[in-house]
Amino acid sequence: MQKALKATNVVLILLCAMYFITYIVRQNISTAIIEIRPEFNLSNTQAGLIFSAFGYPYLLFQIIGGQAADRFGPRLTLLVSGLVWAGATVLTSVAWDFYSLFVARVLMGFGVGCTLPTATRAMQYWVETRNRGYAQGITHAFSRLGNAVTPFLIVTLMALITWRGSFIVIGLAGFVWVLVWYWYFRNDPYEHPSITKEELAVLPARVVIKRPAIPWGPLVSRIWPVTLTYFCYGWCLWLYLSFLLIFFKDKFGLSTGETALFATIVYTIGAVGNTIGGVVSDKVLHNTNNVRTARIGTAVFGFVGALLSLMPILYLEDKVLVAVCLSSGFFFAEMIIGPMWAIPMDIAPKFSGTASGLMNSGSALAAILSPVVAGIVTDATGDPQIPFVIAIGVLMVGAMSAFLMHPERQLTDDAPPASKPRVAPAE
Repeated sequence: MQKALKATNVVLILLCAMYFITYIVRQNISTAIIEIRPEFNLSNTQAGLIFSAFGYPYLLFQIIGGQAADRFGPRLTLLVSGLVWAGATVLTSVAWDFYSLFVARVLMGFGVGCTLPTATRAMQYWVETRNRGYAQGITHAFSRLGNAVTPFLIVTLMALITWRGSFIVIGLAGFVWVLVWYWYFRNDPYEHPSITKEELAVLPARVVIKRPAIPWGPLVSRIWPVTLTYFCYGWCLWLYLSFLLIFFKDKFGLSTGETALFATIVYTIGAVGNTIGGVVSDKVLHNTNNVRTARIGTAVFGFVGALLSLMPILYLEDKVLVAVCLSSGFFFAEMIIGPMWAIPMDIAPKFSGTASGLMNSGSALAAILSPVVAGIVTDATGDPQIPFVIAIGVLMVGAMSAFLMHPERQLTDDAPPASKPRVAPAE
């Protein structure tokens, strides 16, 4: 019990809780749209625009949020951003038409845009170097668990207190997390009252308050292939998160409960892929001491597995078999998460917040484009399956662009650009 309550474990649990809640916040609209669409008389294209609304500020705040985390620390940054996304979730409950709903989702994007780069910044000093892939995998697994519970959670809340009430409940849960985070977390592990010497012995060097200026040119040149690769993953992710319920409901004419069940199964399997991807990446790193093989090898395996899994849906009409293919595709796609989020920490440990923000801007751009393209294509063709066919091609591009990444080349202010990151020896 004492080991489970170590300060490092509690911080990781808090981050997992944040990922869990914020992904419910992102995805609740995808379930509520089942009732909102007829109430507001929305087309699939308008629904796609609603899904993508948070992506505009989300894209902008990837870099701003990363810089804020590097400058002000994760404690304050997640406090402010959490107040914004929780508040915006509550405000969504008073939307009355397409435009007011769109504005509320844009406001929510300002808050969630800071969360992932800031969380990565927190892990930089609170997670042992050799466990970064696992930490990124497990936190993102909780985001997928959030995705998994969202359909049934929101359907249940809608039945009890309407879709408007469901947004109020989720927003209030966000406010609770914000208060607990600010009370417990410290930017510097050495300043935490509950940290032990044994924990500090395996953590990275102590936080240096004064930071060198961000080397934008070298940093961007290292990160752009990571951003491109993550865009390809993000295209698939946001298609799943936004249109999966619409796909099952429109293609197979399922009830709301059946639609929620199929979506829950897919998202749950994705959560398993999250954790496995991080564990596999770290295991390869421990065994080979080769960070490039560990990160890129796992990512490419995920891309290829995902696109191969989606191909059979071109020929299948049975809803169960289609669900199996979509689940398999999401499992492999989610294996990409852990190694990808470890790469910014591998490349730029002193600027991990900014670096991860640059990387996640690829997913943020995909969050804008993927749902809108899906909505337009579905309205134009009447076939909700076509967006997943497009995803196959995007995943293929991601598998190829992954080889342009170089996590083994660390960027520091006191070492040559091509130097390799130090890897902690196996225990």
